[in-house]
Amino acid sequence: MPWYNGDYPPSYKNQPVKVRNKAVEIANALLAEGLPEGVAIAAGLKRAREAFTHKSRSQARKNTSSKERNGGKKDVENSDL
Repeated sequence: MPWYNGDYPPSYKNQPVKVRNKAVEIANALLAEGLPEGVAIAAGLKRAREAFTHKSRSQARKNTSSKERNGGKKDVENSDL
């Protein structure tokens, strides 16, 4: 059974909205491929969590690297002004 517009599996109830929406999107795609509902629900949530965890870690690394290059100072484009 595909899920739409706030209708989602009970196991998604306490997830952040971004994660929940992504999990529903993934689970619906897995259902369309013929996977059983239970497998689609579990896999959708797992993959959605991984997607947002990976993004937040990448962003944190990027911010840290930028600060390290500049000795902990903000980027300044025209420092000679």
